[in-house]
Amino acid sequence: MDSYDQDKEPQFYYHLEYRSGHWAINPVPSTAVERKRNQNVNKLVSLQRERSLESGNMTRVQEFVLLGLSTRLDIRDVLLAIFLTLYLLTLLENTLIIYLVCSHSELHKPMYFFLGNLSCLEMCYVSVTMPSLLVGLRTGPYHISFTACMTQLFFFIVLIGTECTLLASMAYDRYVAICHPLHYPLLMRPQVCLGLAMTSWLGGLLVSVVKTSCIASLSYCGPNVLNHFFCDVSPLLNLSCPPVALTELVDFISAIVIFCGTLLGALASYSAIGVAVLHMPSAAARRKAFSTCASHLVVVGIFYSAALFIYCRPSRIRPMDLSKVLSVIYTVLTPMCNPIIYCLRNREVHVVLRKTLHWP
Repeated sequence: MDSYDQDKEPQFYYHLEYRSGHWAINPVPSTAVERKRNQNVNKLVSLQRERSLESGNMTRVQEFVLLGLSTRLDIRDVLLAIFLTLYLLTLLENTLIIYLVCSHSELHKPMYFFLGNLSCLEMCYVSVTMPSLLVGLRTGPYHISFTACMTQLFFFIVLIGTECTLLASMAYDRYVAICHPLHYPLLMRPQVCLGLAMTSWLGGLLVSVVKTSCIASLSYCGPNVLNHFFCDVSPLLNLSCPPVALTELVDFISAIVIFCGTLLGALASYSAIGVAVLHMPSAAARRKAFSTCASHLVVVGIFYSAALFIYCRPSRIRPMDLSKVLSVIYTVLTPMCNPIIYCLRNREVHVVLRKTLHWP
């Protein structure tokens, strides 16, 4: 097929249309020449917002349109199969970890208590975001009610805030175990572990109540198209009508406090562990400790790098396509990798797993 025929091959793009009191996205056939004339979705959204504000149309939207991870029809089925497999694998891994921790007394230790909490959190995490991603890949852009969107946002903020604090608590647990082994039973007694876990969950809940209330109280009077695969803070702030300076300031400060505060705590713990490991007399012990800490740092580094890039910059200057890719990292890949790195490489977990599966 020559280049002229390829240009005439029918394709699809998504057309933004105001209909029945809200903005909608519709697939429209187009030739290659027409596709070149089609503007970027973000530019269309910005233009229509300005027109809505100029005309004084301040009607509050009742629903949003989620564009999804990708609007390319030729790859959506492949992505659907990949992410559905990752979703089921993540649920299976974390369910297995929770079962092993709860059913074997050998794993009734502080480290595995936190790992059980993390696995429970990861299951909730992917169950909040992945269904929206899968629906978008299956059907294309779809409508979600305002209430459902705010509910998804609320649980997402709860879980991401809790995970940040929980990762810092797990780093502190490893710090006490390696740097103060004689005091470990006292410093990490059950009451302390329970207190750290409850602080993580309640802290995430408190932050979510404040941030979700601020975002839900904003006016959404223009386009209702969210260029994302779930209801996240950044795309919602981008659709809100001015003025939103106070809400953006609250979002930015809370992100700095949560992400940077917990990251500094985790890095301080791992730095102290590194110094302590360097002074260990046994080379084998040093290799084992470095291997464990390095694998933990990989997960912490990937999670925080993506999250900091998205949430610790003003929402209006974030490239949304890049934000969607980074969101996949900490909403899909990190929950899948955490059980493997934190648990399935652990010798004690291997022993109880063999017992459970009746392996020799």
